[in-house]
Amino acid sequence: MAGKVFFSVSMSLDGFIAPESSEDLMGRQWMELQRWIFPTRFFRENLTIGKGGEEGRDNDIVQETYLRTGVSVMGKRMFDAGERMWPEEAPFHTPVFVVTHEKRDPWERPGGTTFHFVNDGIEPALEQAREAAGDRDVRIAGGGETILEYVNAGLVDEFSIALSPVLFGSGIRLFEGVDAGRVALEPVRSEASSRVTHLTYAVHPR
Repeated sequence: MAGKVFFSVSMSLDGFIAPESSEDLMGRQWMELQRWIFPTRFFRENLTIGKGGEEGRDNDIVQETYLRTGVSVMGKRMFDAGERMWPEEAPFHTPVFVVTHEKRDPWERPGGTTFHFVNDGIEPALEQAREAAGDRDVRIAGGGETILEYVNAGLVDEFSIALSPVLFGSGIRLFEGVDAGRVALEPVRSEASSRVTHLTYAVHPR
């Protein structure tokens, strides 16, 4: 049985998931947006930041997201930013399909992550990702433009937002340009931790 296609992101209260420029990733606002995840035990261990870390519901959600993901799909902008910032042992530990116009051989990293570069659009990338994922889920990792393409194409089954108490004012909006006439949402779960509110929705055709 095929798994779900989903995405999970952190979002500011005014609807932004990243600064406009990838050069500002790891800047003050972005660090505040992601503040909830950095102390978690699973995140620290997965990125080999160090031992220890906090447990609790935030940590459980990070771990559940990782364990359900058999494959990730991302756009070229996210890959370019990550290629600069990820450690040598990239944090995915699964195949990753990059939607890009760049022709490039697969890039294998230590720890089980191999990046595959797909040049013919989001649907072929998803087809390859589904095949590689087996019965596990496919995560649309980002960035915002790639997530929106999959949402507007009706290819996303579910998504989760970690709503952070941060205001950006400008940047990459998660739903900028969404085809709202085609997308209906069904609330699945809402739960608050001490740092963020976790919201999960099923996605249906309208």
